[in-house]
Amino acid sequence: MSIRSLLMLVVGLAIVAFVATNWGLITQPADLSLLVTTVKAPLGLVLLGLMVILAVLFVAVTAYAQTSMLMEGRRHGKELAAQRELANKAEASRFVELKTFIADELVRLSKERADIAQHLQARVETLQTEMLKRIDEQSNSLAAAVGELEDHLRREGARTDGAS
Repeated sequence: MSIRSLLMLVVGLAIVAFVATNWGLITQPADLSLLVTTVKAPLGLVLLGLMVILAVLFVAVTAYAQTSMLMEGRRHGKELAAQRELANKAEASRFVELKTFIADELVRLSKERADIAQHLQARVETLQTEMLKRIDEQSNSLAAAVGELEDHLRREGARTDGAS
């Protein structure tokens, strides 16, 4: 039990003890003025009844306020859960977008790498063809030079054989 509830219980018990002790005076009739007429009724009992009505109204207003606060708290909880769900969906969506972006980038980079590799392969083949062509040209040139040198040596050799 909270201190507030305990305090209200003690005050309520004190009022009940006061009423029980003074019941004779509370029920003693008196002349009461109602502004337009006068009535003979027990003043203490009328005041006690008004106090009970006021206490019941206070409890009703407090219960209504408490219920309203609980309902509002529940509504806020539902709104918070909905917002949390939206945030989770947005985050999941961002992850999906990121995954898609990364996959697209990997495909693009892979294609780019394949294109570069193909280009390099073509360039290597072109250079290899040019190199083989130049080697053939140099080989032919060298063979022609060697042939000319052999012819020259044969002529010189035939001249020296004829002169000796």
